[in-house]
Amino acid sequence: MKFDQVMKGFAIVLLALVVIFAVMILIMISTIQNTTARALAPINQASDYLSTQSALLLNPTPTVIPDPVTIIHEVRSLARLETVQYTMEKIITAEVGHGDLRFFFGDRLLFVGHGRVIAGIDLEKLRPEDMWLEQGILFVRLPEAEIFITNLDNELSYVYDRDTGILTRGEVNLETLARQAAEREIQSAAISDGILTVANRNAENYLARLFRSLGYLDVVFVRDEG
Repeated sequence: MKFDQVMKGFAIVLLALVVIFAVMILIMISTIQNTTARALAPINQASDYLSTQSALLLNPTPTVIPDPVTIIHEVRSLARLETVQYTMEKIITAEVGHGDLRFFFGDRLLFVGHGRVIAGIDLEKLRPEDMWLEQGILFVRLPEAEIFITNLDNELSYVYDRDTGILTRGEVNLETLARQAAEREIQSAAISDGILTVANRNAENYLARLFRSLGYLDVVFVRDEG
């Protein structure tokens, strides 16, 4: 009986020692991990820094720094009535180096220009004698419609294709020339399509409603002959 009690007590002590030993091992492992992490932290930070710097070198981000000085050349009062906008697209082919040596020294690009043309009338050109009343009728002689703005949308315009000779770096100003040609062609196409006529008609409709709201129920627009 005493022997069984002794063995049971020995087993309990042994189990307690195993538990204490296991806890000590867990504490030791945790301590080693924390110490290793603290020791490797500077190395990891340096590695992250080098990775970041390498990425910046391989894929640099453009830096745009505007000059804080702004020069104002002119300030003008405008009385422009914009009455119509055309949005158009034009394909331009620009090239240099025709002939047999084109394969070596030629440069050719295909440019897709997406732009807009805005037209209307300049009310600043409206003179006092251009408006008069006759028997309760308001007669108005409006200035001729004109193009106010022609520009390209840089986000939608792009170089579709470019073929440069094997012995040349290409014409530096070729894309610029293509853009200028696209603006001219877009404006010319808008004029050919009748943008000025539409601008005149829209201006008359708008101003007729305005004059009627001011009490002039009969409004007639006249134009100089020729």
